[in-house]
Amino acid sequence: MKRREMLKLSALAGLASAALPSVAHAESCQTDGTPNQFIPKKAADANPLDKDIEKYPKCPYCGMDRKEHNKTRMLVQYSDDLADGVCSIHCLALSLSLNIDREPKEIWGPDFAASAEPRPLLPVDKLTYLLGADLKHAMTKKSKHSFASADVAREFQAKHGGTLVSFNDALRESYLGMADDVMMIRKNRAERRRRAMEMKHG
Repeated sequence: MKRREMLKLSALAGLASAALPSVAHAESCQTDGTPNQFIPKKAADANPLDKDIEKYPKCPYCGMDRKEHNKTRMLVQYSDDLADGVCSIHCLALSLSLNIDREPKEIWGPDFAASAEPRPLLPVDKLTYLLGADLKHAMTKKSKHSFASADVAREFQAKHGGTLVSFNDALRESYLGMADDVMMIRKNRAERRRRAMEMKHG
C-alpha cells in the first residue's frame, strides 16, 4: 500500500480517537491506560501473513475465532512490525484508532469468493469491496465483503445487491456505522446470554 494512502488511513483513524494520549505518555506507561493496553501483544513479526490464523487465532477486540470467520478476517502490520489479526473490518477500524501513533505498513483482507479454506489474504489496495449486499458479515449491520477480482465482485453485486467501493471507502463506512454496529453487537450478545441462561436453568 502506498505511503500516502497509509497516511490517509491514519488520519481517518484519528477521527475516532482525537483524545488519545501523547507518544511521550505512551512511552512512560507502556501497558497502562487506554489505548496502551490495546497495543498488539504478540512479538514483532516481519512476516505476519505466514500462518496468520495460527499466530493470531482470536480477535483481540471481540474475541471471535478468526478461523471460523476467515471470510471476513483482516490483518494489519504496523511500521514497528507489530501486527493485529482481527475478525473483520469493524475490528480493524478499532485497531487503527487505538494504535494511532503507529503507521500501518500493510493491511490485508480476504478474497470472499475464493474456494480455499481459509480464504487467502491480499493487500487491501488490490481488493474490491462490496458494501450493503444481502450477505452475512461479522460485526456489522452493513455487510462489507472484499474480492480479489472486480469482475467477480460485480457478479456478486448482480445477485446480492450492494455498492462497489475501494478499501478506503469501506473503512470510512465502518467508522460511520460504528454506533449502529455496536448496538447490534450488544443486542446479539445479550440475546446469546439470555438463551444460555435458559438452557442452564432448563
